[in-house]
Amino acid sequence: MIPITPHISIEEREIDESFVRASGPGGQNVNKLSTAVQLRFDVRNSPSLPGDVRERLTRLAGSRMTNDGVIVIIAQRHRTQGRNREDALDRLVELIRQAAVRPVKRRPTRPTKASRERRIEGKKRRGGIKNLRRSRPSFD
Repeated sequence: MIPITPHISIEEREIDESFVRASGPGGQNVNKLSTAVQLRFDVRNSPSLPGDVRERLTRLAGSRMTNDGVIVIIAQRHRTQGRNREDALDRLVELIRQAAVRPVKRRPTRPTKASRERRIEGKKRRGGIKNLRRSRPSFD
């Protein structure tokens, strides 16, 4: 079990890892070793996630989410496979933690009387400045 929050944890069998060759610089190491990790986590069919967390996670994942509801995280920052595995798992856990936080519902407020008066006063001052810029025709 991988702990996410005190109430949410996911089983290791829900995560699918595959190893591919990393792209970018690295010389011979990149050409012969499969150090990059491609982590897949099926959000839609995961029994570990509550419904509201699943919805927020789908929104948060963005382009990392496939049409089938699978999050794909590719980690290739490090030179070793082990560190890339940790990195990919940490990124998944952090993404789920962000989704687990319930957003605070906004309570609409009204502007105070003083703030309305300040706004109107500022608009009058600005209008006065613009009024001074006008060229008045002379009747000479």
